[in-house]
Amino acid sequence: MKTLSRACLGMLLAAAALPTAAHAQNEDSDGITVSGSATVVSDYRFRGFSQSNEEAAIQGGITVSHDSGLYLGTWGSSIGFANGTEIDVFGGYAREIAPGLTADVGATLYLYPGTANSSVIEPYFAVSGDLGPASVKTGIAWAPGGQDSLGDASGVYLYTDAGIAVPNTPFTLKGHVGFAKSGSFLGGADGDVVDYSVGVEASWKMLTLGVSYVNTDAPKFGGYKESVGADGAVLFTLGAAF
Repeated sequence: MKTLSRACLGMLLAAAALPTAAHAQNEDSDGITVSGSATVVSDYRFRGFSQSNEEAAIQGGITVSHDSGLYLGTWGSSIGFANGTEIDVFGGYAREIAPGLTADVGATLYLYPGTANSSVIEPYFAVSGDLGPASVKTGIAWAPGGQDSLGDASGVYLYTDAGIAVPNTPFTLKGHVGFAKSGSFLGGADGDVVDYSVGVEASWKMLTLGVSYVNTDAPKFGGYKESVGADGAVLFTLGAAF
């Protein structure tokens, strides 16, 4: 995104295809697990919109979780607006509610250090489980209006992710589709945008290499879609888990 206001609103109206390494886990006897990852991406796309001006970005995060289902973590990335850094802080509660079905409720706080009136808080809810050979996750995220960075605009984002492991190989096929609705100008006059991605990941020990195609249905008039980094692109990722 070229400006901070576009970036904040873009978080409500776009699609993220950011395959990252599966987190390694270190569990202590007190039921606490610490996991994290470090990743390099060819373009940081959040809900389909580039946050790094379609250039490479470095990312990393760490999560502390408890056997009770409570978790707290932080994640950061280099970006192409504000002061060049995004820091996310998130926390929530995840628990199996039926055999093979997990519910997750929490909130993410998006921060841009050194930039005034730029934070965004977004509660979320998701369920995940296995559907035949596929691992499926579907959820909703809501950013309420009235926040300094959003003004009167608010946004709702619905998404579904799926992954299918290829038997006897290190490969996993992945797909994503999302729909965002907001009062902002992004995505067209009605504030709607659909994003999607398809890709494949290969894992080896602590490393994961991914390639995916990402696109949105943002309008093309006046070169808008390209100017906000919402056009189709092939992305590459290399992540390490710890």
